[in-house]
Amino acid sequence: MNETRPTKSGWIEVVVGPMYSGKTEELIRRLRRAQIARQKVEIFKPAIDTRYGADHIVSHSEHRIPSRLVATATDILAFAHEAEVIGIDEGQFLGGELPRVVNDLADAGKRIIVAGLDQDYRGVPFEPMPQLLAIAEYITKTLAICVVCGEPASRTQRNRAEGGRVVVGGAGLYEARCRRCHTVPTEDGAPAAKTTVSEEPAAPPVQEIA
Repeated sequence: MNETRPTKSGWIEVVVGPMYSGKTEELIRRLRRAQIARQKVEIFKPAIDTRYGADHIVSHSEHRIPSRLVATATDILAFAHEAEVIGIDEGQFLGGELPRVVNDLADAGKRIIVAGLDQDYRGVPFEPMPQLLAIAEYITKTLAICVVCGEPASRTQRNRAEGGRVVVGGAGLYEARCRRCHTVPTEDGAPAAKTTVSEEPAAPPVQEIA
């Protein structure tokens, strides 16, 4: 991984995986190294995620770094002009505009680091992370440990049926599971049949990057 100052050619780094896999911790590690190198760093997270406070990105292992709340991906542009390195946590919550915004910033010579869930609680690709993976120069896939069998876990288990696709929560509501142990909860508490990508209705269109 090249962690030197951006040149006239910027780039995009994406860190994806399930909950409890160390995505945010890796994001914080890279941003701290940029700060040590005295680069100008701006850090953002979605306004929907205030689990550990509104002014910090915080990992499940309690590593933290100051950040700014944004309601939409386009809000990032108002604060990114002077930044050399831009960090974005929980990218899956910032909507279909995020790939365009990130691409424009990289085209402007900035280093962009985005962390987020690549699958939702059903095991279905979580937009807009797949689109970010397609345009990124560097991709890191992190794995957690399945709490059922101890195998490497690539999925996030929701332990009870509530809300829609986006329900912000932590321990108690979510845990890491491997492919074999992962199930989708139903209203009666029984595990449902696994959702496959082919069975999933088409996702809302994501704006293409010009």
